Amino acid sequence: MAKYWWKILCALLLLYIFTGGILLPVPAIPKLNESARNLFYHVPMWYVMITCFLVSSIYGLKFLRKNQIKDDIVSREFVNVGIAFGCFGMLTGMEWANIAWGAPWSNDPKQVGAALCLLTYFAYLVLRNSVKDPNKEARLAAVYNVFAFALLVPLLFIIPAHFKSLHPGTDSKPFEALYTQAASFRKLSIPAMFGWILLGVWIFDLRYRTKKLENPELFV
Repeated sequence: MAKYWWKILCALLLLYIFTGGILLPVPAIPKLNESARNLFYHVPMWYVMITCFLVSSIYGLKFLRKNQIKDDIVSREFVNVGIAFGCFGMLTGMEWANIAWGAPWSNDPKQVGAALCLLTYFAYLVLRNSVKDPNKEARLAAVYNVFAFALLVPLLFIIPAHFKSLHPGTDSKPFEALYTQAASFRKLSIPAMFGWILLGVWIFDLRYRTKKLENPELFV
């Protein structure tokens, strides 16, 4: 039981989020109305993505230092999970934008930055699939990964802050919404951030264990 406590916590948090997300009274927010419930799904997707990409870049650096292929596998699988959650974040954001702004895409600086961030990591996957030598592939991917994460910060936070945007939280204060939003929302939005991150780690864990079963010799 002690080994799986974080999975139990993840399940309980997500159950709380889904239940509260349906039953919680929504404040009267102009234009958003009931769509404000998307806050518990759209925003945490980006936190999961950023967490996954950060851990991936750390393991990329670790691989460059120690040249252990299992570190490269960890790095790659965290990128895969991060891209998946980034795509969910983009889709939920476009749906929300369609309600709040009248169109799913409006070339908003935050939207463009998020799209460029995802394209950068899609290029990471292309790079990995274009190199035949496994060790060379891992080293090139690790170097690219470090620079990709360094590019993520200005794309999502710094550059959008210098342009007029419809998107809330584009003022280089990404966590400000956590303490400026309605108290009833904070009761769900903060647990949602941790619950979805734990789900991302859980998905990574499943993918990593699958790779370990398929190629046990790489994990010696």
